[in-house]
Amino acid sequence: MPSFSRYVMRQLIVATLLIACVLTGLILLVRSLRLIDYVINLGVSLASVLELAALLAPSILAVLLPIAAFVAITFTYNRLVTDNELVVMRAAGVSQFQLAAPAMRLAFLVLLIGYALNLYVTPLSYRAFKDLQYANNFAGVSLRGGRFNTPIDGVTVYVRARESSGELLGVLVHDKRNRQRPVTWMAERGLLVTSESKPQVIMFNGNRQEVDETSGRLSLVDFDRASIDLDFLDQASSTRWLDPKERFLPGLLEPSKSASDQYYANELVAEGHQRLSNPLYALAFAMIALAALLSGDFNRRGQTRRILTAISLVMLLQVGGIGMSNWAANFTGLIPLMYGVPVAAILGSAYMLSRYPRRPRLHAGLAPAESG
Repeated sequence: MPSFSRYVMRQLIVATLLIACVLTGLILLVRSLRLIDYVINLGVSLASVLELAALLAPSILAVLLPIAAFVAITFTYNRLVTDNELVVMRAAGVSQFQLAAPAMRLAFLVLLIGYALNLYVTPLSYRAFKDLQYANNFAGVSLRGGRFNTPIDGVTVYVRARESSGELLGVLVHDKRNRQRPVTWMAERGLLVTSESKPQVIMFNGNRQEVDETSGRLSLVDFDRASIDLDFLDQASSTRWLDPKERFLPGLLEPSKSASDQYYANELVAEGHQRLSNPLYALAFAMIALAALLSGDFNRRGQTRRILTAISLVMLLQVGGIGMSNWAANFTGLIPLMYGVPVAAILGSAYMLSRYPRRPRLHAGLAPAESG
């Protein structure tokens, strides 16, 4: 790789990582503030809320990386134009596509990372997010005051009242999953906490009753403090229907024969093609930035108009891609357009780059002096 390409590539990578990290951090901060409701109303620990926010990072990064690469390419190449470095490189005989090579390498790198995030990392992390969110939500719902709840067969939970502080009054948990030895926990008060990503109920001043169905003997143990792991919530969460964002590609393109999957079949298929088409926007955005800054004549007054045009095209492309994905969920015949939109942007930008004149025209008043 020539020294110029290494120089530009290094700046592009640093700028892309910095922009992606800052934007991802800001979005995660906003999402974390929304998740504070879990701490206030459901008694979930702050560590669990931070874990929930962190599990959203891959899905956010998959969307932001192409945008970060576009901003990095636009900023870096605009600086090269402003500092006349590109003029010098062209005068030295460097071709148009050699100048674009560092940005294209970055775009292909982001493309590969995008496929890794979309096809594996994002569904894996989002499924963990939904499992943890479901468990904490389910725990809060199961411990509402004044009602008997049966989260799964064989388990009944009752709380007489739930204070605004999160304290539970009059707690009863009856577990008869082992029909030979059903167990009943009763306590004057309790607290819902999350330990090692699993919800627990810590109970105070109560007793544990266990009946041996064979002999009919009752075992009664009083306690000042005891805790129950709500492990049955894991069983309940495992039976829930998986959101399209939680599924890997085969489960999206080939929905199962279950009634729920067949009902949402179009949505699942559209999500699968969205996973395959979204990384292409990394190439599309990069090509738009290059076409805006490398094609056309040199202008000493700056590239503001071209940059604004590129930003407008990227925004239009991003909105169009999102809209196309939503429409494809209702009309599967639009699925080819999910690939056609970014591919058209790539080809159109490549055409603009190829039309750049080998010897750019100079503006009036800057014509070269005639040779004697």
